[in-house]
Amino acid sequence: MRIEYPEDCLQAIISTDWWVAHDGKDVCRGALIFAFIPHVDQTPYTFKPIGRKDPDQHDRAVVQAAPLRIDQRLEQTKLPVSAMPLHPGELWAAYRAKARPCLVIATGGPKVEQDLTRGMAKNKTAPMILVVPYYGASKDSGRRAGYNPQLLERVRHCEYPQFLWDKLPVSGAEESIARFDQLRPIGNHHNSFRVSQFKLSADALEVVDEILIWLLFGKVGADSLVQTYRELIHETFQTDS
Repeated sequence: MRIEYPEDCLQAIISTDWWVAHDGKDVCRGALIFAFIPHVDQTPYTFKPIGRKDPDQHDRAVVQAAPLRIDQRLEQTKLPVSAMPLHPGELWAAYRAKARPCLVIATGGPKVEQDLTRGMAKNKTAPMILVVPYYGASKDSGRRAGYNPQLLERVRHCEYPQFLWDKLPVSGAEESIARFDQLRPIGNHHNSFRVSQFKLSADALEVVDEILIWLLFGKVGADSLVQTYRELIHETFQTDS
């Protein structure tokens, strides 16, 4: 997939295409997929059943939403609702979510043998994949505020290990930012995601791995492509002051 990239971005320094075709049948590392991703607010919300409009309907309830704080006292509801079961020590967390393009970072480990999971709840070993979500960076006719252009330039120049500027080969925003600090699991189930017809090239995936190392450990190798690019950008755009 040939995309026209500006000269001052990471995508322009590799010798191959950044995005390449993918058959879309199987999820793989580097694949571009779509999944519902929660908005991670600084303070999440919780909700609990507080009553019923019809006392005889045990599958419906009136719920109350409130900020969820880590130091709050956990009060188990005494109102049984068949559609909202809870075990001791649990509560319901509420998030807004949106279907977003995501980059597959890992497809999970090997499947656990069935004889080792007998008698266990399925969620204890349910397969997961790890993804990084993309967010639209460009302003979009009042619907999307976009990013500050100065910040967008600094992200494109690879000043922050938690962000990666890109242009995606799918419909949507002209420019996007991958949030590596929102690396998250999603269920490895056909109802959890949709695979696109694109994936990162081998060279692009190597750059992404370097960014992950940078975010996790605070530095990259002296001979890495990311470090070479950052030094080039510094020489080109920075002044002695």
